[in-house]
Amino acid sequence: MKLILFALGVLILIAGIGTPAKAQNYPWCAHLDFGGDESVNCAFVSFDQCMATVRGIGGFCMANNTYQAPVLHPSHQAHKHYSHQHS
Repeated sequence: MKLILFALGVLILIAGIGTPAKAQNYPWCAHLDFGGDESVNCAFVSFDQCMATVRGIGGFCMANNTYQAPVLHPSHQAHKHYSHQHS
């Protein structure tokens, strides 16, 4: 039984090596101050969403200067061309 658990653990470890974790990176960051300890949370899609979190807690929102918008590749279906026959 111990050998099976060990083998399962090794397989899970190997499977996880190829998929690194990525931090969430969104356009807006909340800068919060907890008694001198600043905390920054860049997990907000909009300024209003960030402000809703900061309101009542204290702090401010700033644009995330490290944010890079995802590159969208056009769909092949969006570029279908149909031939028209003229008589």
